[in-house]
Amino acid sequence: MLVLLPPSEKKAEPSRRAASLDLDGLSFPDLTEHRARVADALVKLSTGPTGRALTSLKLTAGQQDELDRNAALLTAPATKVADLYTGVLYDNLDLATLPSGARRRATNQLVIASALFGALRLTDRVPAYRLSAGVTLPGVGVVTTSWRSLLHDAMTVAAGHGLVLDLRSSAYAPMWQPDAALAERTITVRVLHERVPGDRSSRVVVSHFNKATKGRLVRELLLSGARPRTPEDVAEAWIAEDRSVELHERRSNKPRAIDVVVAEV
Repeated sequence: MLVLLPPSEKKAEPSRRAASLDLDGLSFPDLTEHRARVADALVKLSTGPTGRALTSLKLTAGQQDELDRNAALLTAPATKVADLYTGVLYDNLDLATLPSGARRRATNQLVIASALFGALRLTDRVPAYRLSAGVTLPGVGVVTTSWRSLLHDAMTVAAGHGLVLDLRSSAYAPMWQPDAALAERTITVRVLHERVPGDRSSRVVVSHFNKATKGRLVRELLLSGARPRTPEDVAEAWIAEDRSVELHERRSNKPRAIDVVVAEV
């Protein structure tokens, strides 16, 4: 099974003694040329006029340190992706505390979407950076759009004949969409808070808790050692006393959708 995760804007600071970015050493080598193009454009933008860079990257005046990070991108120390991303989802996934078997499964199954690098494995080493989906870079265009054709082939190969559990946020989903054949094996997930138990009309999406729950759900799968072969297997694995799980019928050429419904946030 291939599990696709969103990145996090929050990132850990790599050790100053670590080696710098080696684009040729990253997974998904077919993405290398475009990674270099996006990285060069990001560095150029971040070292140019401050106001223009902040506006283009959707940053505030108080986030100028992010421009400094980007400016040093090609020479800054890099760290493993498993240690880089922080934030709510990754705090609840808590990769560092997984036992060895679950950690191996995470290494084999997890892929993180990245506006800068396209797609990353946990063992890839990259520096801290700031680039969100939807940003337009000079010479590249809208970053999200620029990755589509390249990621189509890369993700299709990575998925093989197994399931794809797509937990990316709506901002990153347009970077890659499965074709009709792969969509049959792809699952998307919503986390809903049912404010009044039993009342479907009281269900709402809560952003913070959505991320936390998705992190926990992935952790549960990794710890269980489950090898789901169907969307039904995934839904069954997530059933628990404190939540219900609803698997929807597949719409034409679309992935199957699972709603995870919780009563408390």
